[in-house]
Amino acid sequence: MPFDERICRLAQDMKKLGLTWKPHVGCFVWDPDHHIKPDSPFPGRIYFILSLQRFIDLLGSVEAIVEKLVWLPTWHQARLLCRRLGIADDDIVKGWQVKGGFSPCEDLVHVYLSIMDSLRNR
Repeated sequence: MPFDERICRLAQDMKKLGLTWKPHVGCFVWDPDHHIKPDSPFPGRIYFILSLQRFIDLLGSVEAIVEKLVWLPTWHQARLLCRRLGIADDDIVKGWQVKGGFSPCEDLVHVYLSIMDSLRNR
């Protein structure tokens, strides 16, 4: 997954704008404030929830996971969020056409920015 620092900061901004999520197996999360003591196998303090119970054991509760970590939606999860927020597929495609295509990282940035616009306009 192309989770660089820019993607992590955008995800943090989405959280500040009120993006809600329910931690579950299959989510990538970022721990910017070092709440999780064991090192991550991924760079930049990014973790993958393979066992929700393990994260509950580390942080205390599902609510603590939501509070202390930043969800990093994958491209697929972000596109599902777009649908949930009423962002039309055409709006996403227009951005690709204007820019002439994206790298995987730029593509995810584009989708995150669309989500942020929707969150601001609610």
